[in-house]
Amino acid sequence: MNERPLILVSNDDGYRAKGINSLLGVLKEFGDVIAVAPHTGRSGKGCAITSEVPVKLTKVHSEPGLEIYSCTGTPCDCIKLGCHAVVPRKPDLVVGGINHGDNSAVNAHYSGTMGVVMEGCMKGIPSIAFSLCSHDADADFTPTFDVIRKVVRNVLERGLPVGSCLNVNFPDIPQYKGVKVCRQARGSWVNEWGAHNHPRGGEWWWLTGEFVTAENDERADRVALDNGYVAITPTTIDLTDYRLLEDMQGWEF
Repeated sequence: MNERPLILVSNDDGYRAKGINSLLGVLKEFGDVIAVAPHTGRSGKGCAITSEVPVKLTKVHSEPGLEIYSCTGTPCDCIKLGCHAVVPRKPDLVVGGINHGDNSAVNAHYSGTMGVVMEGCMKGIPSIAFSLCSHDADADFTPTFDVIRKVVRNVLERGLPVGSCLNVNFPDIPQYKGVKVCRQARGSWVNEWGAHNHPRGGEWWWLTGEFVTAENDERADRVALDNGYVAITPTTIDLTDYRLLEDMQGWEF
């Protein structure tokens, strides 16, 4: 496995999801692939880790150039455990996805798919997240393949700056207008909870909501997606606000 790039893959929809299995077929063209993915859906887990209960790891598939493991932990756990106990050497690339659902704008903060690549990035490994703006379990991922190949080829050849990763989102359409390198769109979720009456009395709440942005700038990822473009958002693990850092040098304490 040392002769070909080693690619570690995970997701937050579970190892059986169509998205990750579609992705594995593409990534096998570029190197030896090891997938360590949740045993069931773990969407919205962000960079959450498991610290209070043990985590089980099970090999579920093996063939030349591809191994798949099921993990009872979070997407972030999958990368931590994959790097610790599964891969024979440091991976050349970490890839998350293909996610069933949009991870542009502030969704990147909640996303388990982004948790995968943030963990890879924190380990100094070039990392890419791929997401399709469709929650359909049987979504058609075929239109994404050509762009995925181009992005993966570029990252394997060029690398990424230490501390930076890529968040790639695809509109749910059969043909894209093109690809835009974007910033994260500004916006927020509203009407986030639906109230329901419990049959035994009392209320229970179901997370729902809609994303609202007032932007119309196609350099923002969510706007680019709404206009039929693939959006690639360079993302960093450094949360420092450098503008405020500079301004605060004049504060008195």
